[in-house]
Amino acid sequence: MTATGTTTGPGPVSGTGIRLNAPAPGWSIEADVVVVGSGVAGLTAALRCAAAGRRTVVVTKARLDDGSTRWAQGGIAAALGDGDTPEQHLADTLVAGAGLCDETAVRALVTEGPDAVHRLIGTGARFDTTPGSDEIALTREGGHHRRRIAHAGGDATGAEISRALVEAVRAAGLRTIENALVLDLLTDADGRTSGVTLHVMGEGQHDGVGAVHAPAVVLATGGMGQVFSATTNPAVSTGDGVALALRAGAEVSDLEFVQFHPTVLYLGPEAEGQQPLISEAVRGEGAHLVDADGTRFMVGMHELAELAPRDIVAKAIVRRAHEQGVEHMYLDGRHFGAQMWESRFPTILAACRSHGIDPVTEPIPVAPAAHHASGGVRTDLRGRTTVPGLYACGEVACTGVHGANRLASNSLLEGLVFAERIASDIAASDIAVPGGADGGEPASSARSTGAATASGPRTTLPLLAPDARTAVQRIMTAGAGVLRSAESLARAAAELDGIHREASAAAGQDGAPAPDTDRKAPEPGVEAWEATNLLCVARVLVAAAQRREETRGCHWREDHPDRDDASWRRHFRITLDADRALSIRTTETADFPSPATP
Repeated sequence: MTATGTTTGPGPVSGTGIRLNAPAPGWSIEADVVVVGSGVAGLTAALRCAAAGRRTVVVTKARLDDGSTRWAQGGIAAALGDGDTPEQHLADTLVAGAGLCDETAVRALVTEGPDAVHRLIGTGARFDTTPGSDEIALTREGGHHRRRIAHAGGDATGAEISRALVEAVRAAGLRTIENALVLDLLTDADGRTSGVTLHVMGEGQHDGVGAVHAPAVVLATGGMGQVFSATTNPAVSTGDGVALALRAGAEVSDLEFVQFHPTVLYLGPEAEGQQPLISEAVRGEGAHLVDADGTRFMVGMHELAELAPRDIVAKAIVRRAHEQGVEHMYLDGRHFGAQMWESRFPTILAACRSHGIDPVTEPIPVAPAAHHASGGVRTDLRGRTTVPGLYACGEVACTGVHGANRLASNSLLEGLVFAERIASDIAASDIAVPGGADGGEPASSARSTGAATASGPRTTLPLLAPDARTAVQRIMTAGAGVLRSAESLARAAAELDGIHREASAAAGQDGAPAPDTDRKAPEPGVEAWEATNLLCVARVLVAAAQRREETRGCHWREDHPDRDDASWRRHFRITLDADRALSIRTTETADFPSPATP
């Protein structure tokens, strides 16, 4: 790994020539825009691009209605209520971001947010209203000083937004490729984006590896929560977009800032994978956090008590659990009564009862779990990355909005606002696919090789065996979870490097010595590609966390417990070099330099 000093911002970069080990595409289609992902960000970008007359293809890893958005129990934040203003929303966001928000990006978010929400309603989304009126019912969540959170179905906001957008996409007749894992970015001889390669898993429109050729690619692939053992993210959230962008030469930033949601249903020390979320809105309606003795421990720790920003609440839960020698705390909402639980939080109530816990009569055991990545692929205010023609929005992107800690319910709004900004940029650009074909002809060998053709010999990342996924998750949970230190991070880095060396040896790469076992390199396939992507983002996350020697937002260093603005009120800009080494640079301030105009 290499690191250089502070710099102010590269222009567009060409592809590194690094790709996943995968078969050459056997089919291709043409488009003006390919959107990868079917959450609020991806589908909003796709609808707006199509409305502007761009031939748009949506690629999604699962079914069209199975993106990460549908899991959002909380709401969407915007200054919609009487007395609330974008300036107040800005102030709360900046406080939560712990000094690392790009204020210009936040101002765009909060200023354009209310109109974006109304356009979402125009698309068909139905939010809960105040009884007897048509006004949107607004609630509070952690870090907000006003009631500005719009919900749908009580605690099913994401599902309603997803329903509305999926119906709109289908009504518009957009071409979609479902059950497809995106593999690598394609670029032309000038280093500009020219599409993606992807693998369709069984039930899609095509079989095997293919390509979508397009001069604009929008990454909206969601998060990377599956890099940890316990997360609120669905199983498909394996960091595919961030890993693709790194291989393509794009910059990523702020991966060390992973938000751990403080109140996730605790299912035992061996629980792994996606865990049931107990929405912040439950605390917003008055539920209390209590310890094993029934004592409220957030009172006096922060002016907002249980509604403090998530990093503060998560740290408080972990501290009190350690003090008492237990694994979890409790969320007590018994005073709500059965009617409120059934009407306001039916999804949460059902999830708890399915695990043998009844919130109406007993406190809910809760503990923090990986929830949201504040960082990702670095973009400017129009969603452009440092690779010409490659855009990113939603959780896969780092717009600068979240800083060191995302304010509750800002994520759906960020996806909405920046997706619209991307679509506007694409609509204003002069893009076209030569020939304009929209068929399924076999991909030519020149177009199949993508970035490597433009940048010299290709380098493939050694594939991980599917069972390495669990090893990566346990290493990250132990060494780079809520509590971090130089010792834990060094141990995690060494263990992750060991996994990489073993994979390299099995693949006969990097001059690595032959492995001690007879293990052979895994065959290319979805599980191996996902595990390889997870290892890639895990190593970047750990490298950034090692370098940031302070505690800020949701990055908590036990050996550096204080925030250090003089040294660390800046972002890391990380790229993967052609030799697969990481290059880490820093910004001069908390604001991002803009990528050069493609």
